[in-house]
Amino acid sequence: MIVSFGLRAGEADIVNVKVKHSFDRVYNFDVTVKHQDEGWEHFANGWEVVSPEGKIIAVRPLRHPHVNEQPFTRSMPVKIPPGMTEVIIRAHDSVHEYGGCELTVKLPLPNSATGSTDAN
Repeated sequence: MIVSFGLRAGEADIVNVKVKHSFDRVYNFDVTVKHQDEGWEHFANGWEVVSPEGKIIAVRPLRHPHVNEQPFTRSMPVKIPPGMTEVIIRAHDSVHEYGGCELTVKLPLPNSATGSTDAN
């Protein structure tokens, strides 16, 4: 039996998202990704903010493996188009591309008391 080393890690999953309104349709996203990174051959190499219709709004590249840091959180400010009330956060890995767990996040109102939303 032959087992491919590059397929053991599976797909990258989004496990948590914190979003906070900053200013003028700009939101700060703190996104937690889980993936069994194996090294440069197979690792989570990015996450995206996507509209409900599937249009990519922003991409956060992950430039190196996180073999000993799982799950891990990275942040990014994103300007959201007018009228959008929710977005989808999805991860990408260097072998499977997409397919892991995604999260749909409702965006907090600019004048909300806490200004943040947690999704998990």
